[in-house]
Amino acid sequence: MARGKVRYWAAAKEAAGLAEEPFEAATLGELMTKITQDRSDLARVMSRSSFLVDGSPVGRRAHDEVRLHDGATVEVLPPFAGG
Repeated sequence: MARGKVRYWAAAKEAAGLAEEPFEAATLGELMTKITQDRSDLARVMSRSSFLVDGSPVGRRAHDEVRLHDGATVEVLPPFAGG
């Protein structure tokens, strides 16, 4: 199990109610399940978002296959208007 932090941007930040929070998860899929539990607004935003892990785009990779490591930073980037 890795420990790191999640950073939320724009609508994800608003839905989460904070800019960042710590996590414990082995994969991006596990992390998404944990942080959206009992947070339906955040789950909705995340379903449309893209993700960076330590600055690298996740792209279309299956989230359960994206392994996280200690000290990782996961950024949640919802669709941005205008750019």
